[in-house]
Amino acid sequence: MTTTLRIATRKSALALWQAEHVAALLRVAHPTVDVVLVPMTTRGDEILDKPLATIGGKGLFLKELEVAMLEGHADLAVHSLKDVPADLEPGFTLPAILPRADAADAFVSNDYADLAALPQGARVGTSSLRRQTQLRALRPDLQLLDLRGNVGTRLGKLDTGSYDAIVLACAGLERLGLASRIRSRLAAPDWLPAPGQAAIAIEARDDHPRVLQLLAALDDPDTRVTVSAERAMNRALGGSCTVPVGAWCVLGEHGLHLRGMVGDVERGRLLHAEAHATSDQAQALGEQVAEALLQQGAGALLGL
Repeated sequence: MTTTLRIATRKSALALWQAEHVAALLRVAHPTVDVVLVPMTTRGDEILDKPLATIGGKGLFLKELEVAMLEGHADLAVHSLKDVPADLEPGFTLPAILPRADAADAFVSNDYADLAALPQGARVGTSSLRRQTQLRALRPDLQLLDLRGNVGTRLGKLDTGSYDAIVLACAGLERLGLASRIRSRLAAPDWLPAPGQAAIAIEARDDHPRVLQLLAALDDPDTRVTVSAERAMNRALGGSCTVPVGAWCVLGEHGLHLRGMVGDVERGRLLHAEAHATSDQAQALGEQVAEALLQQGAGALLGL
């Protein structure tokens, strides 16, 4: 019987919050199981002077955690789902996806209330190609500057005057008790988040059935079906953080509604597509929206 669950996690404040959140939920669901954290540093945390898109993508945040699980030092890892590649490494699975928080992006500034209030040529910080593309489409006059580091580091750079505004995820700020820093929300349908944004995912080895059984108690079926459609679209587009892709799926009384976006970061050109499907057709829905984007010319923007 499994008596201890060891959670591999990055050491950033947000990653530790998410791991502690999962640990607390597991302790409630399984009172007889001891849950401990195994904090680690990943290459994605160490290389801060280059955009993620040029050094291997968001998978850099996962590799060391996966090695820890393979070598028996940890039983599970906790991730922001938007950082999890569309295709996991062989031998791993996502047995639980927690209820999604606010998936919008946050416009953060000390001097300006929203994107429209920024003066001509204002400096906006973000290293996300998805965010950069949507910013360029709305405000081609802005200076878009790279911004890496954890949430505290990014806010610190804003506060020292390096930027007029920055764009972060609402969920991350809210989880860290920093919701007051959000000046306005950049939200669907006019602005699309990253696939899976604001959902916490639990990763584990697929050959540990007892661990998978314990973790399954935390899975939220509604969140899983919506993010599955988004990730299916991303997968069909060959998506990673090296290409500007946005997706937003909602589950309503008539089923799933998925919106997708592919952008040209240089020109600020956006391609949009959307479709509906029943809740048992998430994979097919994602592929349908991806195909509609490809028919509009998304392949050329994505280098396919």
